[in-house]
Amino acid sequence: MQKQSSSPRSRRRFSYLQGPHQGIARISQSFAEVSRRALEAGFDLVEIHGAHGYLIHQFLSPLVNTRTDQYGGSFENRTRILREVIEAVRKVWPERLPLWLRISASDWTEGGWTIEDSIALARQVKPLGVDLIDSSSGGIVPKATIPLGPGYQTPFAERIRRETGMLTGAVGMITAPEQAQHIIATGQADIVLLTRELLRDPYWPLRAAHVLKQQIAWPKQYERARF
Repeated sequence: MQKQSSSPRSRRRFSYLQGPHQGIARISQSFAEVSRRALEAGFDLVEIHGAHGYLIHQFLSPLVNTRTDQYGGSFENRTRILREVIEAVRKVWPERLPLWLRISASDWTEGGWTIEDSIALARQVKPLGVDLIDSSSGGIVPKATIPLGPGYQTPFAERIRRETGMLTGAVGMITAPEQAQHIIATGQADIVLLTRELLRDPYWPLRAAHVLKQQIAWPKQYERARF
């Protein structure tokens, strides 16, 4: 990254990118351990976060990965840690349960990670047991030029889906029920993922069903408040 924090957490994070490769094995072990705990706690889905400048993304992106060993340099090397994480997680996470991967499909910066890299990565991880690519973008450098607008990341999900056959999730400035329905109906993605819109409107799914004229079950306590 452009600037390092002095916090212990940040120092540990950057030590992985700059230190000897022997310590990197702890990364995949840690992902596997937290996945095992999620299974014991009763979760039905695990998503590996490899986007937005977090640790895995820092290995993937040539903008910040300056290693010269087997974890840096070529595409194959920069994606190695992610493959190791997926393999470790799948050893403890049952095949019957879905495993998703969130990526930044583009760094939006010259010389950075591209949609073509994301397509190649999807082809790598599919046989390792990843069931869906959650297609976000950006977050690795502070001055990226990102064309923000409604559904601006959806084309990434569409291309990955079309060119690899993988299931994809569309995310980013998807706010209207009609917009979400159009993404699914036209085959741009297999699922629409919402975050900020649900913070603004926790009842969005109920409202969307009403707008799209779909019948869904309401909590009994809300029956008299139906639209």
